[in-house]
Amino acid sequence: MTDSNRIPHTGYFDRFGGRYSPEVLIPALDTLAQAFEEARNDPAFWQEFNRHALEYIGRPTPLLHAQRASESLGGAQIYIKLEGLANTGAHKINNALGQILLAKRLKKSRIIAETGAGQHGAATAAMCARFGIPCRVYMGRTDWRRQYPNVYYMERFGAEVVPVDSGSKTLKDAVNEALRDWAESFLDTHYIIGSALGPHPFPTMVREFQSIIGRELIDQLATKNIAPSHIIASVGGGSNALGIFYPYLHGLAQETLDSSLQNAKLEKYLQSVEHPLLLGVEAGGNETGHASRMNGRATEGIVQGYKSFFLSDENGQLLPTHSIAAGLDYPGIGPELASWGDVGKVMFDSATDEETLEALDFFAQREGLVFALESAHAAAAAIKIAPTLDTHQSIVIHMSGRGDKDLFIAAAHLQPEPWAEFLRRELDDLEPHNKHSAVPGDSE
Repeated sequence: MTDSNRIPHTGYFDRFGGRYSPEVLIPALDTLAQAFEEARNDPAFWQEFNRHALEYIGRPTPLLHAQRASESLGGAQIYIKLEGLANTGAHKINNALGQILLAKRLKKSRIIAETGAGQHGAATAAMCARFGIPCRVYMGRTDWRRQYPNVYYMERFGAEVVPVDSGSKTLKDAVNEALRDWAESFLDTHYIIGSALGPHPFPTMVREFQSIIGRELIDQLATKNIAPSHIIASVGGGSNALGIFYPYLHGLAQETLDSSLQNAKLEKYLQSVEHPLLLGVEAGGNETGHASRMNGRATEGIVQGYKSFFLSDENGQLLPTHSIAAGLDYPGIGPELASWGDVGKVMFDSATDEETLEALDFFAQREGLVFALESAHAAAAAIKIAPTLDTHQSIVIHMSGRGDKDLFIAAAHLQPEPWAEFLRRELDDLEPHNKHSAVPGDSE
């Protein structure tokens, strides 16, 4: 594969990206970059990747026509890429698979990861269980508390989950702790970063493994002869948006064509389709805070090994962020997305917490789908855009994850009284047990 947007060996995307890392990590990053380049050009690597993607992840994920939602809004036809139906419930499993296969090539005996919403942590822990590799996951204490169902699943998969109490106790702090661990253990440890951020080669690796989403989408749209006017994805660090946008920006449509044995219908489709508007939706938060960076609120900086846009003060210190979705509660954005946004290849919008919850309810009641809170930001943007378009036009929402993990958050907002009563009953039932044990890992 070629990547004309990346300067060889440096990992820059225009002026963003790079490798700003402690000297101790440079040999590990060089080794990883070399192994990745060898793997991405090795057909045997992709054969193994595709086999696990088919048998374990459940690829390809479906493309659903949201007919009732489309009729209700009265505008464009809405299609939803159901990445939430992938094993472990989100797109994160694609990257976890690719990186654990790399770790095997490098003969690493231990895996570490960071996680915010818990989906990357769960995906990594599941892959480690499948391949028999010990796993440690760092998770900010705030996220650990609000996404405890995913902590439970990570521990069922055998992972050690470490709550992080520094800083804001969210995703950026989990990344910091994972980087510290890796600096001390890289000889036998591989760090599976969950989003398209960090020092080179991580942003390129993550995008490469997530691009399977966009390649599938092109094939599915061609089969239905649909040329969407918009493709919409939520944006935290950017892995799900990169995965679905990249084929439209960097020629992977031709690789999709090659993998489909020169299918004549697909070839005709690719020649005739117009470029859709690519829209990334950030966390608009509420009156207390947000995590919206690409609307002029962020400034250029270097954090956690890469150059990008970050929410920071005049002294370069990262500002507090807020989102109802833990996976979007991050002050920076991946460097490749930053470069696309900087030159207008990708447009950006935001959705508030309130709009996100309304979108979750809207699609649940009309399509029987419960979006993850992260993905529901993209759904909220679609609800605003669809009525402005004609009925013969189409838009695609990337449902990057499903909402099982968010039950305790969404229910507390949408049905507070019945949910509180349910929890009180559950606590009463657990009382005899609670007298003899504490919640694991919570020292506060």
